[in-house]
Parts: sequence; structure tokens; C-alpha cells
Amino acid sequence: MAESASDFQALENLLGYVFKEPALCRSALTHKSWVNEQRSDAAIVNNERLEFLGDAVLGLAVSDMLMQQFPEHPEGQLSKMRAALVNETGLSKVAEGMNLGQWIFLGRGELLEGGRVRTSILANTVEAIVGAVHSDAGFEAATRVIRKLMGPFLHGASFSADNDFKSRLQELAQAKFKSAPTYALVSEAGPEHEKIFEISVFIVDREYARASGRTKKAAQQLAAARALDYFGAEE
Repeated sequence: MAESASDFQALENLLGYVFKEPALCRSALTHKSWVNEQRSDAAIVNNERLEFLGDAVLGLAVSDMLMQQFPEHPEGQLSKMRAALVNETGLSKVAEGMNLGQWIFLGRGELLEGGRVRTSILANTVEAIVGAVHSDAGFEAATRVIRKLMGPFLHGASFSADNDFKSRLQELAQAKFKSAPTYALVSEAGPEHEKIFEISVFIVDREYARASGRTKKAAQQLAAARALDYFGAEE
């Protein structure tokens, strides 16, 4: 974990941006659990305000990227793609690709509970970093960082939008059974930072499929895909 502003150089290289005010970078990397343990230092600021700003900046910048990259896509498709990029899962993938967890300032409790690989913390930190760049140099600089970090994920977002199996199963179940699918956790296994979740999908109290994944959402999507396969084979 970084202990001084100079240690952020490797992160800045990944971002393609050097902070004029290194304190902003440190704040973006500072989880509230760290601040709560540093009660003697009132100058330490957590990343929640920068996260709030970064969320808005990301939404606008990613929308513009998608409009330019996919001029033929309708609004509904673009909205799904944006959601796939800027939701917790999408942003945590960006963070994992940077090995961002190594730089985050966390309290001891969060460290012991696997905070460095927790998707919510990683995603929030990405938002905070974007907010910090915007605060340091404005929207154009933040947009350049966003393009560098998220550009490789654009086509993956298109695939995710086309393969929202849960939404498709919801539509099918409503039409066929007048009822919505429900998902149940069957089991979870593995250490805290590498858990595997097994999920079942039910419609009107009948189980139609099971699947496993590294997150509950991923397992639900795969279970929904398998249920759709079942109904396709049935027809």
C-alpha cells in the first residue's frame, strides 16, 4: 500500500495522468475505515465526496464514448451498455486490471475481511479517482483518463447488453406463467476473496436451472441463460 505521494507514480503511469495536487490522489484512495482509525489526524479526508463527483463524470464521459463508438445503436441499447460499464461489476473489473487494491488505504477490519478485492470498494475507488482527476484538472483530463481505463471494455459492454439473460427470462416468465423468476442461493464455497456462489432459478416454485459464478450476479445471469436454453429446447 502507498505510504507517501511519491508512491503513487506507478498508479499515475497506469492512469496516464500526473496529479498537480497529490493530496487529491491520496484522498481518492482513502477508504472511510482508514480515516476512522486515524482519529488524531483531522486533515485526512476519505474518498466519499470524490466518489460522488466521479460517478457523475463517469456517466457523462462514458455516454459520450458510446455515442461515438456505436452511432447505429438506439438509446435503449446504449443505456444498457453504459450500465454494464459503470455498475459495480464493470468498474471493479477496471480496478482489478490495474491491481488498484494495492494502493487503497483501508482500516484493519476491512483488510482482514478482504477489502482489497471487494468489488464495492474497488468500484467506489475508481469513481473517486475520476472525481479526483476532475477536481485537479477538469472534465477533459478526467475524460482522457476514463478513455484510457475503460476503452478496452466498450465492446464487452455491447456483449453484456446483448446477453442480459435475467431480463430476457423475466419477459419469458411473465408471458408464459404470469410470474417473475426468483433466485435462491444454494451454496457458497472458498475463501472470502475467492468465493464461488451456486444459484438456482425458480418460476412458480419450480427449479429450472442452476449455475455457479464468482459473484451472485454472475451466477444468476448464467442460471437465467440455462433456463432460457431449457425453454428453447422445450419448444
